[in-house]
Amino acid sequence: MKNFSLPYIPERDQKPREKGLTMMMDKGLSLSEAANFIEANEGLTDIVKFGFGTAFVTNQLEEKIKLYKKHNIRPYFGGTLFEAFYARGMFEDYLRLIDKYDLDLAEISDGSIIIPHDEKCELIHTMAKNTTVLSEVGSKDSGILISPNKWIKMMSNELEAGSWKVIAEGRESGNVGVFRPNGTAHTFLINKIIAKIDPNSILWEAPKKNQQVWFIKLFGANVNLGNIAPNEVIPLECLRIGLRGDTFFESLPTDMATRLKQVNSDEDEEE
Repeated sequence: MKNFSLPYIPERDQKPREKGLTMMMDKGLSLSEAANFIEANEGLTDIVKFGFGTAFVTNQLEEKIKLYKKHNIRPYFGGTLFEAFYARGMFEDYLRLIDKYDLDLAEISDGSIIIPHDEKCELIHTMAKNTTVLSEVGSKDSGILISPNKWIKMMSNELEAGSWKVIAEGRESGNVGVFRPNGTAHTFLINKIIAKIDPNSILWEAPKKNQQVWFIKLFGANVNLGNIAPNEVIPLECLRIGLRGDTFFESLPTDMATRLKQVNSDEDEEE
């Protein structure tokens, strides 16, 4: 939604979209809080993840799912819940759970447990027959390091197995996976990945503003970003379209941006 006209604003695909996705992380919003979120963010939010295992203890879960779906936001259970079922030998039960709540989106991950990759791809293939699958790559344990070639192989294989998007692990803390312990982007790793994997097929977990800015400057407004807090969806959209200082010059014509930057520089020198 645009309330008024302004030139040099990056074009954003309309929902349902294949790129430029925003995934909000719901860690336990009440039904009324979810309704308030939708009122403010419906057009800006593509998918909602019930973070980790929160779906197990969330009040009025079925009502929340129906509410999101009614407003064209696709909800799904976080990958940790899948892992909890899988670790207990209950994969078929998990499939039935997805059916019970009439979810058309599901996540498969192995960030907390080890699943042989061939087996993980088989699980993706099985689930993708009836559900749109998101599969997460990367460990939640900062002590487990995965080589760039292995990241690429896993992402490629999982997309081939039937994943709609592969999620690049960053956690809600933003300090593992594609990020260094201090929260900055692991530039070498990411550059290696995108040399082989289409960035539009990747959803980057980027809970922190500096991480969102980094990805927007690299890929533009229509980068897929996830683990966004409910109150950060509108601020993220403003980052995407150059209406915050961090990305202000990204979408302006080069000559205009250069001139404005030069004016600022000249004024600083005069002071």
